[in-house]
Amino acid sequence: MGAGRWFRAHSALNLKVSDELRYTYQMVTNEWDFCAELTPDQDQMARALLERISGKWSLSVIRVLAEAGGPLRFSRILERISGISQKVLTQNLRTLERDGLISRTLYPQVPPRVEYELTGLGEGLIAPLGALWRWVAQRQSEFAAV
Repeated sequence: MGAGRWFRAHSALNLKVSDELRYTYQMVTNEWDFCAELTPDQDQMARALLERISGKWSLSVIRVLAEAGGPLRFSRILERISGISQKVLTQNLRTLERDGLISRTLYPQVPPRVEYELTGLGEGLIAPLGALWRWVAQRQSEFAAV
């Protein structure tokens, strides 16, 4: 989501697009100090990456590849993610590969064989995702009460 769409979607914050840097500054100087060392460009890149990683299908692809513990063919990934189309899976695999979280290996044979697996960077994401998942799971009743 671009900055303009984000600000329109969060109009309750009474922010203007021109206030983006001020808002980011307020975030990093208050409780968001983990972002304090980021330049505005780095902050924007981090937000975009978090948005891509946290997508419904991206999390599912990462989970399936982590559970496999090794390379999987496209068709095996497709079988293990209920409700995803081939097109959407292809798009997500390309995005995760471009972000460096998975690797794609093409074997030159007929028919071509392609396998995907987590990279070291992708494997490093498993622990923080697991912690976030557990945090949400432990607080389901609190979320349901809202």
